[in-house]
Amino acid sequence: MFFERPKSGEITILVSLDVRSEGGRHDIREFQELARSAGAYHAAVLRGARKEPAPQHFLGRGKLEELRAYVLSNSAELVLFNHILSPSQERNLERELKCKVLDRTGLILDIFAQRARSHEGKLQVELAQLQHLSTRLKGGWSHLDRQKGGIGMRGAGETQLEIDHRLVGHRIKAIRKGLDKVHGRRGQSRRARAKAQIPTVSLVGYTNAGKSLLFNAVTQSNVFAANQLFATLDSTLRRFSLPHFGSAILADTVGFISKLPHQLIEAFKATLEETVHADLLLHVIDCSNTQYLEFVAEVESVLVNVGADKVKQLKVFNKIDLVSDFEPRIQRAPDGKPEKVWVSAKTGAGLDLLYEAVSELLADELITAELLLGPYEAKLRSYLYTNNYVEKENINENGEYRLQLKLPAVELKRIEDSR
Repeated sequence: MFFERPKSGEITILVSLDVRSEGGRHDIREFQELARSAGAYHAAVLRGARKEPAPQHFLGRGKLEELRAYVLSNSAELVLFNHILSPSQERNLERELKCKVLDRTGLILDIFAQRARSHEGKLQVELAQLQHLSTRLKGGWSHLDRQKGGIGMRGAGETQLEIDHRLVGHRIKAIRKGLDKVHGRRGQSRRARAKAQIPTVSLVGYTNAGKSLLFNAVTQSNVFAANQLFATLDSTLRRFSLPHFGSAILADTVGFISKLPHQLIEAFKATLEETVHADLLLHVIDCSNTQYLEFVAEVESVLVNVGADKVKQLKVFNKIDLVSDFEPRIQRAPDGKPEKVWVSAKTGAGLDLLYEAVSELLADELITAELLLGPYEAKLRSYLYTNNYVEKENINENGEYRLQLKLPAVELKRIEDSR
C-alpha cells in the first residue's frame, strides 16, 4: 500500500564505512548476508572510513563521486547502506545517484516483511514499516507539496503530505488495536499455563545461531530452520518433556541482530513478551562464529531493552560440530547451578546435558524418593514414567510397584497430597 519493495535480484551497490562516531568497524560479511537475504545481487562494495557522517549525504564528496561511478558502471538499481540514514540524507542521495537508496533499518524491515507468515507477524512488521515510513513520506512521493481541496477525507487547506501522514496514523492505530487483541490472547494462554504449573522456556539469541534447529531437536517438531538471517519471525510454542522434571513449554522467538531497528523492538514487543514472562531463557550462541562475544553483548542489550534481563538464563553454546576442540559439557557457576552448556543441535551431541541443566534450573530442588503404588494406581504410574521421574522399579509379591524417583520436591508433595 505505502511501500515499493526492492525487487528480488536487483543489481545493488553496498556501502559500508568504518565510522568512528558509530563505534568503528562494521561487519561487512553480515551486511552482505543481509543483502542476500533480501534477494539483492550486490555488484560492488564501497568501503572507507570517516570520523563522523557528513550531514548532507552521509558520504564526503569524494566517496559520493566514487559511489556514483559504481552505480553508473554497474547499471545499479539500488544502493544499500550499512548505516542508519536520516530522511534528508536518503532523499539527497537518491537525487544525486538517480536510483533507490535504502539504509540498514529499511533493509532489515524488508527482510522481515518477506519472512513474516502469521497474521500477528505481518501486523508487527507493517507497524514497524509504517513507523519508519512516517518520517520519510516527503521523500517518497513527488506530489506531496501540492495543495488540494478538502473533499471528503481532508479539511480545507490540508496538504497532500498532511493527508498521507493522517492515513498512516489511522493505519498505525488500527494495527495497534489488532495487536492489543493478540496481546490479550497471549496473556490468557500464559495464565492457563501458570495455572497448570507448566513452566515456559524461551529461546533467545543472535540471528542464525541455530535456535530453530535446537527447537526442532528438543520438541521433535519441523519448524522452518535455515542457514539464513531471520529464518524465524513468528513465535512458536511446543510442549516437551524433561527428565526428572516433567512437562514444559519451549518458545522459539525472533533472532536479534546488531543495530536492530527500534521500530522492530517496539512492534515485536508482544512476541518478545514470551521472553519477559519465561521461567528460563536459553541464550543460544553460535560458538563457531569468531564474533560470538559481540553477538552475546547485542542480545543482552536487547533483553535489557525489553525488560527480560532479570529472567534466569542458561547459555547454550551451539554448533560444536563445527569446532574441533569443543566437546559436550556443562559448566557450573560458583553456587553449583548450571550456567553454560555445549551442544550440537544438528548432531544431537550434548542434548542430554542440556535437558539435565534445564531440569535442574527449573526445579527449585530435585530430590530422590521412594513410592509404593498399588495395581489400581496405573494412571499415576503412567504419569511418573511420562515425566521421566522413574529411576528404578521393582514389583513385589503383592503386585505392588516400588518406584525409585527423582523429581522436584514440590511435585512430590503435590502427588502425595492427591493420593
